[in-house]
Amino acid sequence: MGDVTLPRPIRRILLLDCDQFFVQCARLADPDGAGREALLLVGGSPAGRGVVTSASYETRAFGVHSGMPTAAALRLCPRARVVSVPRRICGEKSRAVRAVLGRFSPLVEAASIDEAYLDLTGTERLYAGESLHDTATRIQQTVLEETAIQTSVGGGTCKLVAKLAVERAKPAGVRIVAPGAEAEFLATFRLADIPGVGPVFTEELKRFGLVLVADVQRLSERALSELLGEGRGEWLYRRAHGVDEGRVHPEHTPRSMSRDETFPHDLQRLADLERELLALTARVGADLRDAGYRARTITLKIRDADFRTRQASRTVADALETDRAIDHVARELLHKLHAARRIGTRLLGVAASGLVPAGDAAQLGLFEAERALETDRDRRLDRTADAIRERFGRNSLKRGGLRG
Repeated sequence: MGDVTLPRPIRRILLLDCDQFFVQCARLADPDGAGREALLLVGGSPAGRGVVTSASYETRAFGVHSGMPTAAALRLCPRARVVSVPRRICGEKSRAVRAVLGRFSPLVEAASIDEAYLDLTGTERLYAGESLHDTATRIQQTVLEETAIQTSVGGGTCKLVAKLAVERAKPAGVRIVAPGAEAEFLATFRLADIPGVGPVFTEELKRFGLVLVADVQRLSERALSELLGEGRGEWLYRRAHGVDEGRVHPEHTPRSMSRDETFPHDLQRLADLERELLALTARVGADLRDAGYRARTITLKIRDADFRTRQASRTVADALETDRAIDHVARELLHKLHAARRIGTRLLGVAASGLVPAGDAAQLGLFEAERALETDRDRRLDRTADAIRERFGRNSLKRGGLRG
């Protein structure tokens, strides 16, 4: 008797997105203050060069969006209230949401602090034939009841479709694309909306008259490959028809965490760069601790006044999470790059990579003779400082070099 090839099960992928997540967390952290504000911005101070991390839906109606300088956002919406990011409650709520999702599927991948994919493929019998839309709605309601976080959910046969569907579900909705309807659904988007089609690729496509996904769908894969090359042509053809073989990987660890700053005027003095570096390393350290990671590699990036970008990295024996240790490594790299080319600096950036969970930061083994850069006492001090800033504001406690 010959082998029998069983049909592959239809994939059932969901993406849950916490609506205006940082705004929701700010309101939960301060229900009598931020909780009463419709026009709310979460992010950096308008007095400096702060940017908007998240904007309430009410402020978005004025043209405000995340990533915008806070000062510019207030010019568009002068009555908006600005609050700092409540880091501790953001981490707590993100973990609480993922805990709920883990009860519905063992395959949960955190795409970011406020997004997570679920793979429900093959769970039809477990959910007694319940439609994917009904399951998604039940997940959404359970998350709201147990975490007080409002979400939107998109779903379909792959991660790409789920990602685009959740954008059409916002706010607080559910949008499921039925199997076989992927290409029709994708036709309603611009090519620039497809993840992976960046600004440079978008402009290249425009030169060929390709702006909408529907424009690509009218071409054969061969014709598209002749225009863009075989690799890119095949990739874009498949994406335009809603084909994405990417899997949901549970316990996904981010590749890196980074912060950078572009200065209004080029910085010439090493002392000025060191002061700016101290602020950046403090932010990277807080991000790591908030997300529950430590980093084995620190990278420093400099963009010179003539727009040349340079960087240097160092991998250490014990993974790091404290401001002092990260700054120590980054400062050594800064001195190295500054000595190699003495020219004004327009951008400074710090990245932490080689991430491991904070509870699993074992030594690499290759650098055992190296002196430890941070201790448990250092970690306790920084976590205490995080708690103080969470309660009294980001500027309530600063490292010595940041005062003034």
